[in-house]
Amino acid sequence: MSQHSRILIIGGGTAGITVAARLHRARTTGVTVLEPSDTHYYQPLWTLVGGGCAPLGESARSEASVMPRGTRWVKGRAAEIDPAAHVVTTSDGARLGYDHLVVCPGIQLDWHKVPGMADAVRSPHASSNYLPELAPKTWQLIRGLRKGTAVFTMPSGPIKCAGAPQKIAYLAADHWRRQGVLKDIRVVLVLPTPAMFGLPAFSAELARVAARYGIEVRLNSELTQVDADSRKAVIVNNADGSSESIGYDLLHTVPPQSAPNWIASGPLADPGNPNGYVQVDKHTLRHERYPDVFALGDAGSTPNSKTGAAVRKQAPVVVANLLATMAGREPAARYDGYASCPITTARDRMLLAEFDYTMRHTPSIPLIDTTRERRDMWYVKRYGLPLLYWRLMLRGLA
Repeated sequence: MSQHSRILIIGGGTAGITVAARLHRARTTGVTVLEPSDTHYYQPLWTLVGGGCAPLGESARSEASVMPRGTRWVKGRAAEIDPAAHVVTTSDGARLGYDHLVVCPGIQLDWHKVPGMADAVRSPHASSNYLPELAPKTWQLIRGLRKGTAVFTMPSGPIKCAGAPQKIAYLAADHWRRQGVLKDIRVVLVLPTPAMFGLPAFSAELARVAARYGIEVRLNSELTQVDADSRKAVIVNNADGSSESIGYDLLHTVPPQSAPNWIASGPLADPGNPNGYVQVDKHTLRHERYPDVFALGDAGSTPNSKTGAAVRKQAPVVVANLLATMAGREPAARYDGYASCPITTARDRMLLAEFDYTMRHTPSIPLIDTTRERRDMWYVKRYGLPLLYWRLMLRGLA
């Protein structure tokens, strides 16, 4: 055993650093974060990078700079968990022992599940805001398009920030409108859902936004194949089985997503979940079969929207219940499924969708109707939320 920790956190992203910071503020010692990356990203900004509204560098800081004081950082990648032996093995063979484990490695992008998608985003006419190196390319493609067909797609199944595939379509369309070329561009938005959004009030508003831009919306549909050479995207309607091939001059696509393979094939996975997420109680976030294990963020099995806002509400629950477990008490803190989705509808307007497990609207800002496009909400998205993230959330203060 190369190292042993009281608390081992797998993942130094949003969830891992927020939990570590809260543990530090609770004066908890013996905390280790296992994380392979040197750079920590504020991923919600990538949509604005792709839309030409923010620089990529603003989304990145060094991992060392966000690591809480007193927290040991092991630079490595988890490869296997043995919860019975309380051991995590890394990809380079190191064995890390623990008393309690917090699993939050994030989610993996399954480019291979759509034939041709990986080749397409490497070609000159397609991109995806789901990778930092591609988000600036998205803006180059949007800025360079003056006529033709632009296709924006979203996969079925849980993904990070499910509103992102729509946001970039609206940012692009608004740019083209301002440039006077929108009338010469056919915009197709492909969504796997039966409506624009899960909450009726937001769905109706987004339908109005799409209509304003003249966007052709394909509901109950998804991209099943891409031919980068001929620039053809095959779209299948899951409701009736019909398909169409759309030629594109610009393609923004989002890959299917799932838990990392080593989690999906391991003992912590939920056997009833096809995407292999860590099986936890959706309220306490403690593992259903291993009481010394907790999980939060994108890799957990909780049926909430996978957003940073969800992590902000999950982290205090995990920390409270983890400390209770360490003290021999039953977990009492509960997560209600809260998540929020700031949906940019133009280059200066936004909706703020907030909801919980019941999928009811749960607004946190009083006296403001966030179901309608608002300019003040744009400033919250562009400046307020990054400030909240870097200054408060990652320091265990929000």
